[in-house]
Amino acid sequence: MEKYIINGGNKLYGGVEIQAAKNSVLPILAATVLTDDKVSILKIPEISDVKNMIKILSRLGCRAVYDGGSLTVDSSCADCFEIPSELAHELRSSVFLLGSVISRFHMAKIAYPGGCDIGLRPVDLHLTGLKRLGVQITEENGYIICKCENLKGNEIMLDCPSVGATENIMLAAVKADGITVIKNAAREPEIEDLQRLLNCMGAKVRGAGSSSITIEGVKKLHGCEFLPIADRIEAGTFLVAAAMCGGEIELNRVCAENISSLLHKLRENGCKIIVNNDKIILENHRRLTSVKSVETQPYPGFPTDLQAQMTALCCICRGNSIITENLFETRFKYVPELRKMGADITVINRNAFVRGVDRFKGATVLAHDLRGGAALVCAALSADGRSEVLDISHIDRGYGSFEYKLRQLGGDIVRVSV
Repeated sequence: MEKYIINGGNKLYGGVEIQAAKNSVLPILAATVLTDDKVSILKIPEISDVKNMIKILSRLGCRAVYDGGSLTVDSSCADCFEIPSELAHELRSSVFLLGSVISRFHMAKIAYPGGCDIGLRPVDLHLTGLKRLGVQITEENGYIICKCENLKGNEIMLDCPSVGATENIMLAAVKADGITVIKNAAREPEIEDLQRLLNCMGAKVRGAGSSSITIEGVKKLHGCEFLPIADRIEAGTFLVAAAMCGGEIELNRVCAENISSLLHKLRENGCKIIVNNDKIILENHRRLTSVKSVETQPYPGFPTDLQAQMTALCCICRGNSIITENLFETRFKYVPELRKMGADITVINRNAFVRGVDRFKGATVLAHDLRGGAALVCAALSADGRSEVLDISHIDRGYGSFEYKLRQLGGDIVRVSV
C-alpha cells in the first residue's frame, strides 16, 4: 500500500497537459475487440483502470503494446468470451466488454463488475438494452451469461440516460443486422468520442451528444489510429486545486465546453478564468466566496465526478453552500475525512450543508474512492501543515502521474510506501 505525504500552503503556478479521458479510453479499449485489425490509441493515460482493462483484453487473447505514450491493441487472436472474475471485480468498466464480446463471439460471460463503492450502479439498463438486440441473458453464481445467434437492430428506450448502458448498446449494435436507435441516450462528451472512434473504424453512427443515437449495422470494422478527448475530470480537479491553493495555472489540450458547468461555478466563486482555444487559465490570489448551491446532474449538468472536489473548495470559502448529489447514494464517504481537516459539513440524505472555514488543517485521512481521494489531495495541498492521504490506489485508478504534475506546479507532495 502507498500513501501521499503533503505539506500544504504552496500556491500553484505553471502548465499542465491533460491526459486522455479515462471515461473515454475504457470503452474505446472495449471497442478494439470488434476488429481483427490493429487499433492505436494516442496519449493513453497510465492509470490502473487502463492497466486492468489491458489485462482483461490479454485474457481474451488480444495483444496490447505500449509505444511512446500510445497503445496498440491487436485483437486478431482473440479466442475467449469469458471476462475473468478477479479482474471484473477490480474494474467496473469491464462491463463495456459485454457488447463487444457478444458482437465478436455471439457469447459472453462476465462476473458482476466492481469499481469504487459510491452506491448502487445496477447493470439492468445494459442487460435490458442487449435483450432488445436479441441477446439471451441468464444470471447464475454471480455471473452474467449472454448468448445470441444474430444481433438485430431495434429501438431501445433507456429508463434513464446511463452513460455505460448507452456505450454498451453502441458497441453491440455497430455490427448488428439493421438499424438501432437509442432513445434517452446519455449526452456526455465521452459518448461523442466513442462515436468518433467507431466511425473511424468504419461504423455508421450518428447523433451522439444528443438524446437520440442511430446506429446502422455494418458487416466489418477496420483498425485506425485515434486520439481521445482530454479528461475533463482531471482538468476540473486541477482547476479546483489551483482555486483552493491560489496561484495561476494553464491547462493545455482541454475543451472548455466540456466543463462549462464547473467554470461557471468557479467564476461564481470569484476565480479569474480565461479560455483560449484548447487552453484554460485560472488565476486566484484571495479567499473565495461560496456558491449557494451545486447539484450534480447528467451532462451537461454539474458532473458527479467533480462533486467531491467542489465540496472541498466550498469548505474554505466565505459563506455557506448546499451540495446535492443526485446520481449516487454514498458519494459523501469522503466527508468524515474532510472533517478531520477542520471542515464544517453536515450530510442529510443527498445533501451536504457546508459552512466555510478559514482553511484546512493538516491531518491523516483515508481515500475511500477515486474522486473523494482527489478531493482530499486538493484539501491537503491547501491546508496549514502536513497531511497524509492513505490508500491512494483509488486515486491511481483515474489520475496518471498525479503527484508529479502537482509537484511541477509547486505542490509539496510525495508518494511513499507504507
